[in-house]
Amino acid sequence: MIYGKRLTALLPMKAHSARVKSKNFRDIAGKPLFRWILDTMLEVPEIDLVVINTDARDILAAEGLQDGEANGRVMIRDRKPEICGDFVSMNLVLGDDIANVPSDHYLMTHTTNPLLSPATIRRMLDAYMAGVEAGTADSLFTVNRLQTRFYTPEGAPINHDPDNLIRTQDLDPYMEENSVGYLFSPDSFAATEARIGKKPILFTTPSLESVDIDEPSDWFIAESLLRRVAAGETLPES
Repeated sequence: MIYGKRLTALLPMKAHSARVKSKNFRDIAGKPLFRWILDTMLEVPEIDLVVINTDARDILAAEGLQDGEANGRVMIRDRKPEICGDFVSMNLVLGDDIANVPSDHYLMTHTTNPLLSPATIRRMLDAYMAGVEAGTADSLFTVNRLQTRFYTPEGAPINHDPDNLIRTQDLDPYMEENSVGYLFSPDSFAATEARIGKKPILFTTPSLESVDIDEPSDWFIAESLLRRVAAGETLPES
């Protein structure tokens, strides 16, 4: 519970992955990839339930994960055939969970963000709930804050003047959606049919916690960092 309201985490998980084979279930730094973010969320007492929408219940069972684990805080939902596949919008998967698992608020993340920490999740929750209570926000999504020189593919400068160079740290920042985390309510989701509502907070996550495993090279970066975490090291925030 948070502010007396029910908080449900949504952790979609499919069997197939296009670029890193079976990545959700591969061992990384001592345990299956999905276990890193699942264990992190179970460390956050404000999260009442973690819902895993999946087409891989049998694989999860083989890895020792069963419905009702952690004193009933884990729910495994079988993904409907019509919303399976690599080209199905994630918002359709989330919509199915929202329709079937009522909650006041939802936190959504991915197995491919294994370095997200409980402390950062709590900061996200504080920022989101403060915005909701004040009426200034209806959702939150995480971003990378970028201050560098951008160009179009044709070489045209986007955010700077090549004839009047200033330090990159003095450039106006660009915010890149990094898919590490989303917070929203049933009402904000209904308003846009998406996990980002009409009045979102853009929340900058620490750079090392924002590693997303999308390509084989990302796996090696994440594995190196997770080995440090497994050894008890605390990652720097910048």
